[in-house]
Amino acid sequence: MRDGLHVFRRAQFSAMDTLRQFQGGTLAAWGFGPSECPYRVIATGSHWRLRDYGEQGVGASLFIVAAPIKRPYIWDLSPSASAIRHCLQEGLHVYLLEWTPATKATSNIGLEECVAAIAECVAKISTQGSKPFVIGHSLGGTLAAIYGASASKSINGLVLLSAPLCFPSNQYPFRDALIALVPSDLPDTDPFPGSLLSQMSAMASPDTFIWSRMFDALMNAADPRAIDIHARVERWALDEVPLPGKLVHQIIEWLYRQNRFCRGRLKIGNGFADLHRMALPTLAVANMIDDVAPIDSVRPFMEAISPKNAHIIEYQGEPGVSLQHLGILIGREAHAQIWPEMISWINLRA
Repeated sequence: MRDGLHVFRRAQFSAMDTLRQFQGGTLAAWGFGPSECPYRVIATGSHWRLRDYGEQGVGASLFIVAAPIKRPYIWDLSPSASAIRHCLQEGLHVYLLEWTPATKATSNIGLEECVAAIAECVAKISTQGSKPFVIGHSLGGTLAAIYGASASKSINGLVLLSAPLCFPSNQYPFRDALIALVPSDLPDTDPFPGSLLSQMSAMASPDTFIWSRMFDALMNAADPRAIDIHARVERWALDEVPLPGKLVHQIIEWLYRQNRFCRGRLKIGNGFADLHRMALPTLAVANMIDDVAPIDSVRPFMEAISPKNAHIIEYQGEPGVSLQHLGILIGREAHAQIWPEMISWINLRA
């Protein structure tokens, strides 16, 4: 009976994915769809594609690990709010790992398979030039950090943007609310509807995902750029994709509930992702008003690394970005103040 109820609920949310995608398509038809830079696909796997945005012979290689939630064009939202364009203009050779929507055949993809995909992409990029710097935002940053702790010698450095890394109980309200909502026996054999994960996140932090967005839109109603960003973020948020059930289960159980990564107990392949032995230059940017990835979820990770390799930039957030969790990617102040510091950090170590 319980399994049947799970199947029914997932079918409901799969239908909701379709409805939300239709709503997003309507916003795109009004001119708020993505306007991405040209790229070519240079490698593929069962659940991923590697994009190449530049020609050989330019600056340092920067490898973006996109978050497995929603579409990766949040990195290239519009010509005026594009992290990818910013990096290209600074002469970096940009690559991006795109996760393809889960199917029944790829629902058994978990953290280990994601790390293996990152490793395959790093190897491909390295054959075209030098070892890359790896950068990730949100859960993309979490995956990048797990890879970095597993194979630090294969890359030049690690840049983590609003990436939740450590999940201590009673110190991280979003984490506590999320695991209270999600049962530990979450089924992991089928694709997990994106809209179900969106609803769980909104229930865990309604201030972050509902009320603060409404307040930000109201307070910036006279700013045409802010209104444009809000509409584009809304279109992106509606662009739901199913995730591998195994990956969602492991993120909730192994990372959020059990905090295996920060405890050094996350097994990847034949060993553990041991951040205490990670000899890798690492830069983390923490948005000080982001409840999804607060600085308390970042600081223990950085403190475990050698002080000479670890550096944290505190970003104070800004208005007009809809979701503070996205501010580092799309905010005007972020691109004017934080990104130049990140690019300089990369160039000094290239």
